[in-house]
Amino acid sequence: MNTSFTARLGHTFRNPALLQKALTHRSFYFENRSTSPGHFERLEFLGDAVLDLILSEILMESYPDVEEGTLSKWRASLVNENTLADIARELELGQYLFLGNSESGRREDLRPRLLASAFEAVLAALYMDAGFEKTREFVTQAFTSRVKLLNTQNEFAADFKTRLQEISQKRFHVVPEYRLVSAEGPDHAKVFVYDVYVNDQALGTGRGNSRKSAEQEAAKDALSKENIQ
Repeated sequence: MNTSFTARLGHTFRNPALLQKALTHRSFYFENRSTSPGHFERLEFLGDAVLDLILSEILMESYPDVEEGTLSKWRASLVNENTLADIARELELGQYLFLGNSESGRREDLRPRLLASAFEAVLAALYMDAGFEKTREFVTQAFTSRVKLLNTQNEFAADFKTRLQEISQKRFHVVPEYRLVSAEGPDHAKVFVYDVYVNDQALGTGRGNSRKSAEQEAAKDALSKENIQ
């Protein structure tokens, strides 16, 4: 395992195969099933939960007088895929990923969704190999400046879905509904398109490399319309 990357994480893995799995995209795994330890998607699931827990602690400590609803919105703004992709780029994570032929040609300009997913997987591997305190130390270092720079006057930050839902419930007494329009492309590089409806009226459309990001874009589009502001 590349020691320059483990140095960036501040941890030497007792189980190097765990980190290798966290760095393996499914495109590489499908091309190298016989030798690859697996791909990072299950680890991404765990890393997402670990990150939410640690950031919840950090936000509660940093803003002791802020109510939980606002803290939840701030946390959502911190864990959106663009922020996680930025941190992945700071770690130069893309240079260490095991990528299949369909992705390796874009190594210098990887999709934010791929980078964010890989970051969460690496976080899970760190948690499993080094434990909670070491993982918390790493997350604190990565997010401290971002927590300090939170726009505390804008509790919604980048969480457009939350903002749209609160406006919709207040004005129309309904929750927005997100409907899948299309999902095209190979499994490892799908592009999703979602429409968002309020009272069965289509208000916005969004595209993204995940359901979550497409829905956020649809909500952002809806919020730009005069009839929802």
